[in-house]
Amino acid sequence: MSARKQENIINSLIILNICMSKKVKKIFVVDDVEMMSMAMEDYLTANTHHTVLRFSTGEECLQHLYEGPDIVILDYNLNSVHKDAANGMKILEAIKKEDRSIRVIMLSGQEAYGTALQTITKGAEEYVLRDEDSFAKIAALCNI
Repeated sequence: MSARKQENIINSLIILNICMSKKVKKIFVVDDVEMMSMAMEDYLTANTHHTVLRFSTGEECLQHLYEGPDIVILDYNLNSVHKDAANGMKILEAIKKEDRSIRVIMLSGQEAYGTALQTITKGAEEYVLRDEDSFAKIAALCNI
């Protein structure tokens, strides 16, 4: 078994352990690429009772925090489509300032260790690398 595959298995087990502690009812997906957020919504709601709300900007997400999401899945590069929008780190900080109990999963294509560490330090529960397994990892984090 390759080291990468072993790492994925270990990460999945850690993620599953974290998720067992709380039943998720409402999930916010914040991604400026509509196709990605729709696919994530479809994946997370298949055969479940979870409510998923999609937002194309972090600002929209922040306006709806009063709805009490259990988890926010947040794209790190939120301003890739909407150039004037706040990036994922700024939104993460704003979410945590508003309510530290909201679980935030940062989703990114950036493999840089420093980026992942920075998001965890700022309050993200997990940093999930966008790859062929990212939806499954997030579903495990959401206890689906």
